[in-house]
This record gives sequence, structure tokens and C-alpha cells, in this order.
Amino acid sequence: MKDNRICRLLGIRYPILAGGMTWVSEAVLAAAVSEAGGLGCIATGNMPGDLLREEIQKYRSLSGKPFAVNLILLNPNLQDCLETVKREQVPVITFGAGNCGPYIQELHDAGAKVVPVVNSVALARRLERAGADAIVAEGMESGGHIGETASMPLIPQMADALEIPVVAAGGIGDGRSMAAAFVLGAEGIQLGTALVVAHESRAHANYKNAIVEATDRSTAVTGRTINKPVRALKNQLTQEFHRLEDAKAPWEEIEGLAIGALRKAVMEGDIVRGSVMMGQIAGLIRRRASVAEILGSIVTEFNTTMEKIGPYRVPPGGFPLP
Repeated sequence: MKDNRICRLLGIRYPILAGGMTWVSEAVLAAAVSEAGGLGCIATGNMPGDLLREEIQKYRSLSGKPFAVNLILLNPNLQDCLETVKREQVPVITFGAGNCGPYIQELHDAGAKVVPVVNSVALARRLERAGADAIVAEGMESGGHIGETASMPLIPQMADALEIPVVAAGGIGDGRSMAAAFVLGAEGIQLGTALVVAHESRAHANYKNAIVEATDRSTAVTGRTINKPVRALKNQLTQEFHRLEDAKAPWEEIEGLAIGALRKAVMEGDIVRGSVMMGQIAGLIRRRASVAEILGSIVTEFNTTMEKIGPYRVPPGGFPLP
């Protein structure tokens, strides 16, 4: 592979993007990812514009490399954040939680590339027509807010449907899963859970340890009954969510459980009553390491995996019978 459209588009060495994780994806982690060759990301969540400006300036004091800001369409301060990223000339904008089509042209006019995170082919097509530069196809294996389609069927459908490059997210945290994503048609990957455990991540040690100790059955999905599914560590909070959902409680009561729960997990280390968002890939993450070590390990394993499967062929007519 002599060229990669994602690397060329975003000005990065490795086709690896950091996901926008509220409370986790701040300037220090973003700078570490960019310095290691990927695309770092500052997540806004419900952040106001002045705080976002501080994070951007902090990032630029740590790295001069390209980075992204993740905007959430449900943020009540969205317009303020939009004006901030335009004024600060942020090079890449990623979007979550809906149709960002109405904002693409104004961000292009400000010189930014726009890479929406979506979980349906229909929305991806609409955003391509609106001018999106690339699409992050996020499978339901991801941590946090998720869709209904897994990465394996979603990525090739996205790749077939779109002319712009596809970045795979969900269930990716090592070189083998990166190789699988590329075989399915992706040209880059987005990491979330794998970066939470990085030394440079400000996530509480309890949160990081919960990921390292996770197994294939450690996560649960809540909020399906109110059409807001979220994947997180099974704990007392998820049990309470399920109890209210089974009882068909009012959606306001169910949603109320989530208020402040992510901050409680990330900043205070409450892994019992906090929302410890993590993807199913957590079962493969066995140690904490620096961002450079994480990205380097993924790239090395990716290359080894691609070399291993590259020569593999099924002969015409199949393999000889024993």
C-alpha cells in the first residue's frame, strides 16, 4: 500500500483517528495521538465555546500537528462551538448524534475537513451528497452511544455505497481488527476504548483498570426502550437502567439516571454507579501503555497480519480432500 486517502486527506502518518469521548478526549490525549502519528481529537460534549477555545489553545501549546474537534449536535452550545472552531481554524471536524449536513459547507468555507460519525448507510449517503470528506462507520460494538448494526456488515456496505473514504469504528483495538476493517473496505480506523487506558488519558485509574480487567461479557446496552442505546460496563447503574426499562418507567426517569454518570466514572472513578462507557473490544485490552506504544503496536500487528493473510488463497475447486 503506497498511498492512503485518509492519511493524505488529514495530513497524518497513520490512518488512525482518536474517537471523540466526552470527558476523556481532551487536549493532552489529543496531542499525544497526533504526535504519535494519528489524528488526535478534542471532544466537546456539552462544552461551551470559551472552554473549547482553551482546550484548542492548550493543544497547540503541545503539538503543531493536525487534530480534530468532535461536535455533538445535541450540545446546547453547538452554535458557540461552531463559531469557535471556525475562528480557531480547526483543521478537522467530526460530528456525532445526527445529521450534520447543514453545517458542512460553512465549515468547508472556514477551511476545515468534515468527517461525520454515522451508523447507517442511508445517512452516510446523505452526508456524502452534502459534501462530507470521509465517513466514520461506527458499529454497535462501540462504547457509549451506539446504533443497531455491527461493524462486520456495516463497513463493507458503507464502502460499497460511498465514493469518499470510510473509517471503521467499533470493535477495533488491535492490529488484527484493523486488518479486518481494511479487508472489509475501510481506509482507516477510529479508536476509543483502546485509548482510554493510555497513560496520557485523564480517565481515572479505576476506569482504566475496569477496561483492562474486562472480558467478552463485561458490557451491557441500556436505553434501547427509549431509542438511546448506550454500551457500558455492567454495574449497579446498568442494572438500575434495566430495572426501569423492564418496568416501562417514563423516559424522563430513565434518562435521569444518566445525568452526570459519565463524569462520575471518568473523573471520580466510580465504576459502580458511574457510566463506564467501553466497547466490546475491552476484552482484548490487557494492559495500560503510552499512546505511542498503543499506536505502534497496532501498526506493527496490522502489518504482520496483512503479510500473513496476503499469500493465502483458496485453490480453484477447493482444497484436496483428506
